[in-house]
Amino acid sequence: MYPHERSLVKTYQDRPFALIGVNSDPDRAKLKERIAEEGITWRSFWDESTGGPIATRWNVSGWPTIYVLDHEGVIRFKNVRGESLDRAIELLVAEAEAAAGS
Repeated sequence: MYPHERSLVKTYQDRPFALIGVNSDPDRAKLKERIAEEGITWRSFWDESTGGPIATRWNVSGWPTIYVLDHEGVIRFKNVRGESLDRAIELLVAEAEAAAGS
């Protein structure tokens, strides 16, 4: 997933878009190494597990779980991937730009 996520961050770098990750790898030192190795430049938070506070609040029962929120913070898509994820993001970015222009 990281290559696709990197391409999304690059594609939408100057548009109303943010990618945020949550990870629960048990070895936080190895996680930091992996973040550097994979070129992860977006915010990535650590949670204890799927029973941790972030996962619990967002009803995450397994990794990866993908939520796509609109510019008002409303979850509009869940667990979309590939082209479906691309279409969802393009739609919501366009909506955010239209709302900002009005």
